[in-house]
Amino acid sequence: YTASRSTIRNALDALEAEGFLERKVGSGTYVTYAGKPDNQVSDVVDQISPIQLIDARIGIERQMTRLAVIHSTRRDVDMMNGILSRMMQSESDRDEFSKWDSEFHHQLAKSTGNPLMVNLYETINEVRTHSQWNAMKNLILSPAQIRKYNEHHAGILEGIRNRDTASAIDALNRHMDLARQDLIGAEDRL
Repeated sequence: YTASRSTIRNALDALEAEGFLERKVGSGTYVTYAGKPDNQVSDVVDQISPIQLIDARIGIERQMTRLAVIHSTRRDVDMMNGILSRMMQSESDRDEFSKWDSEFHHQLAKSTGNPLMVNLYETINEVRTHSQWNAMKNLILSPAQIRKYNEHHAGILEGIRNRDTASAIDALNRHMDLARQDLIGAEDRL
């Protein structure tokens, strides 16, 4: 490569210090860098479909709801109640409803008292801003559907307020099942 041995050694020292390779005396030099992780949020946004997103939300949000029933504070419940009021006032505005819907689920995550749940939801929410999701939202969110979703949100909140895991999970399941059905129907119309 028309480079001196000392230049090569310096380059290898630098690569080893950065964690890109490993040297074993008597054996050789080995590359340890595996490339960027496959689970970067920006990569996930481009790889996941709206159906895959809702399937992930179903599992994560069930656990979020269970934890919120146990750990939510009065302030958390009051915050969710205020957000629910804003969602109900937004039945005719899908963008406004979507904003408050996202905030409702974000507050649900915060109500768990678990920072990892909040981080997971924030990753999910970032995927929800992708153009695929917006296209689906425009096909799905009519005032009648928004009313149904708001009934489910009210049920989730009521279960949390009453510390009733079964009713909160039941409302969440109805919410996610309807959202999944709506997405499948919307995909058929695209």
